[in-house]
Amino acid sequence: MLRLATDADFDGVAYRALLRELPDLDIVRAQDAGLRTAQDPDILAWAAAEGRILLTHDRKTMAKFAYQRVAAGLPMLGVFVIRDRRDQIGQMVEEILVPVLCSEQDEWKDQVQFLPI
Repeated sequence: MLRLATDADFDGVAYRALLRELPDLDIVRAQDAGLRTAQDPDILAWAAAEGRILLTHDRKTMAKFAYQRVAAGLPMLGVFVIRDRRDQIGQMVEEILVPVLCSEQDEWKDQVQFLPI
Protein backbone atom coordinates (compact mmCIF):
# COMPACT_ATOMS: atom_id res chain seq x y z
CA MET A 1 0.00 0.00 0.00
CA LEU A 2 1.24 3.48 -0.82
CA ARG A 3 2.51 5.89 1.81
CA LEU A 4 0.81 9.26 1.38
CA ALA A 5 0.99 12.84 2.56
CA THR A 6 -1.41 15.72 1.97
CA ASP A 7 -0.62 19.37 1.60
CA ALA A 8 -2.35 21.81 3.94
CA ASP A 9 -5.05 22.68 1.40
CA PHE A 10 -6.18 19.10 0.83
CA ASP A 11 -9.90 18.72 1.58
CA GLY A 12 -10.35 17.59 5.20
CA VAL A 13 -13.63 15.84 4.41
CA ALA A 14 -11.88 13.78 1.72
CA TYR A 15 -9.01 13.02 4.11
CA ARG A 16 -11.43 11.70 6.76
CA ALA A 17 -13.39 9.75 4.13
CA LEU A 18 -10.16 8.07 2.98
CA LEU A 19 -9.47 6.94 6.54
CA ARG A 20 -13.04 5.71 7.02
CA GLU A 21 -12.76 3.69 3.82
CA LEU A 22 -9.29 2.35 4.59
CA PRO A 23 -8.49 2.77 8.31
CA ASP A 24 -4.94 1.43 8.02
CA LEU A 25 -4.01 3.89 5.25
CA ASP A 26 -0.55 5.36 5.91
CA ILE A 27 -1.28 9.06 5.41
CA VAL A 28 0.06 12.18 7.13
CA ARG A 29 -1.23 15.74 6.76
CA ALA A 30 1.24 18.60 6.34
CA GLN A 31 -0.47 20.54 9.11
CA ASP A 32 0.08 17.63 11.52
CA ALA A 33 3.79 17.89 10.74
CA GLY A 34 3.81 21.62 11.55
CA LEU A 35 3.78 22.65 7.88
CA ARG A 36 0.36 24.32 7.59
CA THR A 37 1.82 27.53 6.16
CA ALA A 38 4.81 26.01 4.35
CA GLN A 39 5.43 26.83 0.70
CA ASP A 40 5.01 24.20 -2.02
CA PRO A 41 8.75 23.45 -2.44
CA ASP A 42 9.03 22.83 1.31
CA ILE A 43 6.00 20.52 1.28
CA LEU A 44 7.52 18.54 -1.59
CA ALA A 45 10.87 18.28 0.22
CA TRP A 46 9.10 17.10 3.38
CA ALA A 47 7.07 14.47 1.48
CA ALA A 48 10.24 13.20 -0.22
CA ALA A 49 12.16 13.04 3.07
CA GLU A 50 9.27 11.10 4.62
CA GLY A 51 9.08 8.71 1.67
CA ARG A 52 5.53 9.72 0.78
CA ILE A 53 3.52 10.49 -2.34
CA LEU A 54 1.85 13.87 -2.02
CA LEU A 55 -1.90 14.38 -2.49
CA THR A 56 -2.90 17.89 -3.51
CA HIS A 57 -5.72 19.83 -5.11
CA ASP A 58 -3.25 22.50 -6.30
CA ARG A 59 -3.25 22.19 -10.09
CA LYS A 60 -1.55 25.54 -10.62
CA THR A 61 1.72 25.56 -8.70
CA MET A 62 2.40 22.19 -7.03
CA ALA A 63 2.92 20.36 -10.33
CA LYS A 64 5.32 23.08 -11.50
CA PHE A 65 7.43 22.79 -8.35
CA ALA A 66 7.37 19.00 -8.55
CA TYR A 67 8.69 19.08 -12.11
CA GLN A 68 11.39 21.54 -11.00
CA ARG A 69 12.48 19.09 -8.27
CA VAL A 70 12.79 16.29 -10.80
CA ALA A 71 14.74 18.50 -13.24
CA ALA A 72 17.11 19.48 -10.43
CA GLY A 73 17.73 15.82 -9.58
CA LEU A 74 16.05 16.12 -6.18
CA PRO A 75 14.03 13.22 -4.82
CA MET A 76 10.33 13.30 -5.58
CA LEU A 77 8.27 10.21 -4.82
CA GLY A 78 5.26 11.39 -6.77
CA VAL A 79 2.37 13.81 -6.67
CA PHE A 80 -1.29 12.98 -7.20
CA VAL A 81 -3.29 16.05 -8.21
CA ILE A 82 -6.97 15.53 -7.47
CA ARG A 83 -9.71 17.90 -8.55
CA ASP A 84 -11.45 19.17 -5.42
CA ARG A 85 -15.04 18.07 -5.90
CA ARG A 86 -16.56 18.55 -2.46
CA ASP A 87 -19.94 17.51 -3.86
CA GLN A 88 -18.44 14.17 -4.98
CA ILE A 89 -16.30 13.05 -2.04
CA GLY A 90 -16.98 9.37 -2.71
CA GLN A 91 -15.68 9.66 -6.26
CA MET A 92 -12.59 11.58 -5.09
CA VAL A 93 -11.86 8.83 -2.55
CA GLU A 94 -12.30 6.13 -5.19
CA GLU A 95 -9.92 7.91 -7.56
CA ILE A 96 -7.26 8.00 -4.85
CA LEU A 97 -7.76 4.45 -3.62
CA VAL A 98 -7.29 2.85 -7.05
CA PRO A 99 -3.55 3.63 -7.24
CA VAL A 100 -3.15 3.25 -3.45
CA LEU A 101 -4.42 -0.33 -3.55
CA CYS A 102 -3.30 -1.36 -7.03
CA SER A 103 0.26 -0.10 -7.37
CA GLU A 104 3.64 0.02 -5.70
CA GLN A 105 5.31 3.08 -4.18
CA ASP A 106 8.20 3.18 -6.65
CA GLU A 107 5.88 3.24 -9.69
CA TRP A 108 5.16 6.93 -9.09
CA LYS A 109 8.72 8.17 -8.52
CA ASP A 110 9.35 11.50 -10.30
CA GLN A 111 5.79 11.62 -11.65
CA VAL A 112 2.94 14.07 -11.37
CA GLN A 113 -0.31 12.23 -11.96
CA PHE A 114 -3.64 13.96 -12.44
CA LEU A 115 -6.42 11.77 -11.06
CA PRO A 116 -8.53 10.11 -12.27
CA ILE A 117 -5.93 8.24 -14.31
